[in-house]
Amino acid sequence: MDFTLPIKQEEYNLIAGCINNERWAQKKLYEDNYPAMMTLSMRYAGNNDDALDILHESFIKVFKNIHKYQTGTSINAWIRKIVINTSIDFYRRDLRRKSEELDVASYVNTDIPDAVSNLSSEEILKALQRLPYSYRSVFNLYVIEGYSHKEIAEMMNINESTCRSNLVKARTKLKDILLAFDSDWR
Repeated sequence: MDFTLPIKQEEYNLIAGCINNERWAQKKLYEDNYPAMMTLSMRYAGNNDDALDILHESFIKVFKNIHKYQTGTSINAWIRKIVINTSIDFYRRDLRRKSEELDVASYVNTDIPDAVSNLSSEEILKALQRLPYSYRSVFNLYVIEGYSHKEIAEMMNINESTCRSNLVKARTKLKDILLAFDSDWR
């Protein structure tokens, strides 16, 4: 007799298993979400090691707080928010160790409108990873995740003007990185 569980029941059992610290459930949740969350971590991290640290720290938080997950909402979105917040926390810890001087910046526009279309996603990711963490975080949150400057400022505990400045600097640096893109990168 073939029998399949409805998706909601399957998710309920998976979450219940994670709440009960059942390894099979934790493994399944981790494996199902690893690719997307690793990609997300890579966008915020400067390198693979930092991305793995962010990802693993995120999943520790997921398993520690799984009882707070509200059934009916997207588990993927819930985990994604934890990864983003963990990335920001990672940035804050790193920021305490070193400080960056902020200078006045103006919006810079590239004369090469089609520069990115010739690059692979891996090459774009490498370019993003070369940005300082504060610039990379603001760029990711604003351009890719769609947060407002006000929301980013609150999340990162910075002024809105600093957020805007970091975005301009990120775009400028990213443009310089992409313009300097050379064949040895490939």
